[in-house]
Order: sequence, then structure tokens, then C-alpha cells
Amino acid sequence: MAATTTATRPEPATPPKPKWYRRPWIVPLFAVAGLFVAARLPFYLTFDTGDSLVDLQEAFPETHYLMLSGHILFGSVAIIACSMQVWPWLRQHHPKVHRVTGRVYVFAGVLPSGLFALVVSIVSVIGPAGKIGNVFLALAWFATTLFGLVAARRHRFQDHRRWMIRSFALCWSIVVNRVWLVLVMLVLLPFQDSYYGGDMDAVIEDAAVASIWLSWIVNLMIAQWWLDRRPRRTGRTRDRTPLPA
Repeated sequence: MAATTTATRPEPATPPKPKWYRRPWIVPLFAVAGLFVAARLPFYLTFDTGDSLVDLQEAFPETHYLMLSGHILFGSVAIIACSMQVWPWLRQHHPKVHRVTGRVYVFAGVLPSGLFALVVSIVSVIGPAGKIGNVFLALAWFATTLFGLVAARRHRFQDHRRWMIRSFALCWSIVVNRVWLVLVMLVLLPFQDSYYGGDMDAVIEDAAVASIWLSWIVNLMIAQWWLDRRPRRTGRTRDRTPLPA
């Protein structure tokens, strides 16, 4: 009797989990968020106007300081919460924690911090160009977060992801603002004696205004590039060689 052979189909291979070096930005992201909060928040928990890191309105310094403290306190919650939101491992393995931190980001971060930001932007001592830039930033932060929340409630999770990436970019503009401030200062300092007539305060003010606009506009552009990019194919082409009879 002739022997017969039975071909067995190989079991579908499970996709390998991403290695830690494929997402090297997680640890630095949390580190920068924690350092930024630790460096800024303590100055606005003392209820002492002398500890403010920015100039206050001379007419009502206490009220200005309290509003600024509220903005920074709730903004710190927003930075930490949104950093957790973009952590893929947390989103995939603990979706309930992802949903809870998302609500914290919106209702204990963006909404109160954004409202304080609008008021602080209007009463700040910076010039009109800086005030307008901060107001636009706060409104854009509100809008992108609101669209992301509505998309999630309607179970349009792809749209939710896209809007929340934009919201994340705007939230982190306050951190990037410090980097832009230093870079613009380095560009303008050679013109201090010629164009600015030796007025260092004018140099600082122009650098501050430029950093306000650059921080959130460039962040939004990078976020949109990230969303529109074509994902790189990492999986191998499936072997379509017919099995022997």
C-alpha cells in the first residue's frame, strides 16, 4: 500500500512585540515632563507674588499671581496626563487607565488650565502680539481637545487619535517655548547694539513674542506631518509558495 503524506499548514506567526529601542522617546518624555513640572510648579504654590517667574500686573499683582498659579497647577496635570495618553503600552494593556487619564487630561487639565490661560494672556504685561499668540494657543488647545473628546464619545477612534495628537502638540508647546526662547535670543543678541540701541529689555520682549508663536505653530506642523506620513512597512512579505501535495 502506497504511503500518503499529509501537508500541514504552518500556524500564523504572531507579530513580534516592538523592542524597547523602537520607542526610545517614552522615558525621555516622562523625564522632561517631570523635570519641567518640578522646576516651575513650586514657585506658584507659595502664594507669594515675589516667587513669580514672570512679571505681574502692577495694578493687581495678587490676582494675577493667583490666576497664573491656577494655570500652571492645572497645566502640570495636563502635561503629565497627556504624556500617559501617548504611551502605546498603557493604551494597549490598560485601556481603562487610558480612559481615566484621558478624562483627567480634559476635565482637570485642559479646561481649567485653558480658561486661566485665556485670562492670564489678556492681562499679561507682554505686548499685543504676544497676547494674541497666547490667546490663539489657548483657543486651539480647547478646540483640538474638544474635537478629540467628541470623536471618542462617538467611537470614531481614528479621528480621536488624530485630534488628541494635535492637542498633545499644543500642550507641550509650553515646554518647547523655553527652547525657542533661547534660540531666538541667540539670533537677536548680535543686533542688540545696532538695531536695538543697547536695549536688552527690547531684545527679550521680541524673543518672548517670537517664541510664543513658534512654539505652538511649529508643534502643530510637526504633528500634522506625523499624521500625514506614510507608515513604514516592517512586516515581511508573506510566503505564498504553494504547499506540496
